[in-house]
Amino acid sequence: MITYSAEDVKMPKIRKRDTSRWIKAVAASYGRKVGEIGYMFVNDEKMLEVNNEYLGHDYYTDIITFDYDEGDVLNGDLVISLDTVRTNAELFHKSYEDELNRVIIHGILHLCGINDKGPGEREIMEANENKALTLLKEMQG
Repeated sequence: MITYSAEDVKMPKIRKRDTSRWIKAVAASYGRKVGEIGYMFVNDEKMLEVNNEYLGHDYYTDIITFDYDEGDVLNGDLVISLDTVRTNAELFHKSYEDELNRVIIHGILHLCGINDKGPGEREIMEANENKALTLLKEMQG
């Protein structure tokens, strides 16, 4: 089950049923099933708090992924800062909706085992994000 909630921000206008279908399709393409996935949309201040408290990081970020996977079943909590998504959309000359979808799937790709911190991993992550975003556009017809 995939759940979506918001704390101190307005829930983004995402089509939950379509987004959940897309997430499950992406997970399946990596041989994974979706278990319990919880998305929490927050503002930058809450994100900084979460980053400090759980990771010891003192900076803003667009997403933090908490991984509770069990074998090939994806389980996790994904915290997304809508403030940073908006800032990054402007910075990278993308629409807010496209940037939000990129971040939504970024967390799922982490749960599928794709990293983005080591040498060359950022490019691999971006290629996988782009593949997933193409699938979304195909599914939307």
